[in-house]
Amino acid sequence: MDIRASESEILENKLLDPSAVPISLPLYFLKSITHNFRNDQELGRGGYGVVYKGFLRCGIIIAVKKLFDIHLVEDNDRFQKELSFLMGIKHQNVVQLLGYCAESRWEMTKLSNGNYVLAQIPASLLCFEYLCNRGLDKHVSDESSGLEWNMRFEIIKGICSGLHFLHECNIVHLDLKPQNILLDDTMMPKIADFGLSRLLGEQKTRTVTLKVAGSFGYMAPEYINQGIISPKADIFSLGVIIIEILTGRRNRFERASKYTALEIHTQQVKQCIAIALKCVNPDLKKRPNTLDIIEILNAAERSCCVKNGKDSLVYHKVRSLIVCTVRPL
Repeated sequence: MDIRASESEILENKLLDPSAVPISLPLYFLKSITHNFRNDQELGRGGYGVVYKGFLRCGIIIAVKKLFDIHLVEDNDRFQKELSFLMGIKHQNVVQLLGYCAESRWEMTKLSNGNYVLAQIPASLLCFEYLCNRGLDKHVSDESSGLEWNMRFEIIKGICSGLHFLHECNIVHLDLKPQNILLDDTMMPKIADFGLSRLLGEQKTRTVTLKVAGSFGYMAPEYINQGIISPKADIFSLGVIIIEILTGRRNRFERASKYTALEIHTQQVKQCIAIALKCVNPDLKKRPNTLDIIEILNAAERSCCVKNGKDSLVYHKVRSLIVCTVRPL
């Protein structure tokens, strides 16, 4: 066995150790498991990079996020920020970072004036657990693509649990949207993509930025208009996501009469609608926090269980979901 093959075996064992912290990985190893970042290994791409499948020799797949060649300081800051936030994070509803790579190569680069300079080009990659059901956006459409209510309710609870954990760590995500919520083989949601996240000081409940970035339609009004960063910005995004999970659309509640649900679930649906409306309140002070939301969802679940014991055979179509209209964002 050659030296690199032996090193690769050691690296794979470390990657698969559930108790290990994320490890530094050499670029050659990531090239090897992604077949040199071949196009047919691509899982998806965004404005900052491409995600590839990485095949370990034991048959397990990991996700390798390769950022585009970084030339700008702010891009490098984004990579370092995401890496630093995820290093110490372990929660079932937050995507698990397994490893990272930060290597550089020297390359002759042509400047705008026609001259060439020898520039240092960093390679920045992050490795995550592979989640086979991709992003929530692939499952949220009209009527949530036929997902049963129980599944939708569990997804909402899972997102709330992960977000509560982040807020307890004083992390504000700032880019919460269905594309950044990944689903595993049991449809458990995991929050991902921390490139825009902010860390609030322990005594701070908010801060202000002059550089607003995020996804329109999910950004809180005070963040867009005044640059105010607080956990309540994520709560607004959560409300929009709940609306999408309920209706397949993010800008309004629609009559949802194509799916059926147990009568016992009607109260859960109503509670989720009420939560979503509170979350998207333009006044951040009137939005609930994650603990409030979790307590409401748990109470609705307990109530459902009690009812289920009494009458589990009564079905009817969930009607009257036109509670109100949320203004398009």
